[in-house]
Amino acid sequence: MLLASFLGVVMGLVLGLTGAGGGILAVPALVLGLGWTMTQAAPVALLAVGSAAAVGAIDGLRHGLVRYRAALLIALLGAVFSPVGIYFAHRLPEKILMMLFSLLMVLVAARMLRRETAQPGPSDHGAASWGQKNCMLDRETGRLAWTARCTATLSALGAVTGMVSGLLGVGGGFLIVPAFKQLTDVQMRGIVATSLMVISLISLIGVVGAFHAGVSIDRVGAAFIVASIVGMMLGRHLSAKVPARALQVGFAGVCLGVAVFMLLRA
Repeated sequence: MLLASFLGVVMGLVLGLTGAGGGILAVPALVLGLGWTMTQAAPVALLAVGSAAAVGAIDGLRHGLVRYRAALLIALLGAVFSPVGIYFAHRLPEKILMMLFSLLMVLVAARMLRRETAQPGPSDHGAASWGQKNCMLDRETGRLAWTARCTATLSALGAVTGMVSGLLGVGGGFLIVPAFKQLTDVQMRGIVATSLMVISLISLIGVVGAFHAGVSIDRVGAAFIVASIVGMMLGRHLSAKVPARALQVGFAGVCLGVAVFMLLRA
């Protein structure tokens, strides 16, 4: 139980520092650290990620950064498709699931290593010209303009995120953050806060589906979940004091190392 608590704190800490990265460490922590199978680890990882992300999302709501309508739409589609991912997760061989997860970690590491240009300004109001992005902020109200194109884009993002979260037990922040950056003109503070809300909603919905399928969480899993919340609060406190680039490179290195280890085990 002590090891589970330590791993939970580390996962929550990374999630709090990166806004959308620590969740992908939850499954490897349980599989490699505690010797669980992917099927056992996925629901505990989802609940830990969802609970920790909810802490960050509440903080984002307090500061008015969450695009809650977009978050609710993505989470709604995620709720529809997450059970589909859970269905396949219980029918695919363990070896295939581990290989898919390893590939996912490599892709996340590659994205984290890419250098990105800073977006100045204290708000999350973007600076793209109208029509450049699929979802644009209204210059007068500061809210997303809900065109058919924007609605379809966010719906598709929700479907993919829900499927992957159910299949591999991850929150989906690694998909939501880059997608929001590419497809909307919302800036990073708003993207991270919105991502955390979506992660919490989709993860908790996925857990309900897992419980419905007969999955249970023991004391070790509960300790991991509680520790992840503690780690999230610590990470949010430290996030302003740690250089962002150092976080990205360090996290990418961890992802690559864990991916190689899981592939060798598979």
